[in-house]
Amino acid sequence: MLAIALLALPGILVRYYIHGDLNAFQFLFSVFFATNLLICFWEMCLYFRRDYIEERAEHWRKEWSATGRTPALVFLTTRVPLARVLSPTVWADVWATYSMFDSAYADRNTYGFNIDIANGFTTPASTAVLYAAYTAGVLPAIAVGIVGAMLFWQWVYASSLYLVSFFVGRKWSRITPSQFYIYIMGPNAVWVLIPIVGMYISIRLILDGDYSVLGMD
Repeated sequence: MLAIALLALPGILVRYYIHGDLNAFQFLFSVFFATNLLICFWEMCLYFRRDYIEERAEHWRKEWSATGRTPALVFLTTRVPLARVLSPTVWADVWATYSMFDSAYADRNTYGFNIDIANGFTTPASTAVLYAAYTAGVLPAIAVGIVGAMLFWQWVYASSLYLVSFFVGRKWSRITPSQFYIYIMGPNAVWVLIPIVGMYISIRLILDGDYSVLGMD
């Protein structure tokens, strides 16, 4: 949460400095883009530490069986030393613990594994472009709208397909309803619903030819 706040705050503050106000859409997407940049780092860790993740998945499975404590919750409440905050090995455990709910993340041959790697390597640049444009209007609105429409549709489609694959594979039957809604449906719904809003903004940017949808003249 602190990392997301630190990444989102500059966009919000720069917007206020330039325009003297706050905009709900810009605030929302500052947080969303910041979150995606953090997750992109995690997804790169998924690729570079894929062998380690497969090993750690077995460790967390045994730990869960022995203690009854949910691995994801244990990991998220563990303190990370400042010196290791950018360690790919540390953040690989994000995926090792998540694989307790979806084994795809400990198997490099699956859709879930590869779509997240793709997001991690292909979306940071376009995310940063949209972040800067939504903050300060630094690029032509139509161009930003086109980039946004492509990126947001990618998120809507990929996340929706992931949820479909989760149901088709009957993976929901291996976890409790609360685990499904907290760890599967909740996070993926964010990556469907907010990008739908992003598609609306992108269409407005293209059709209006300006940043009025984001409260900029």
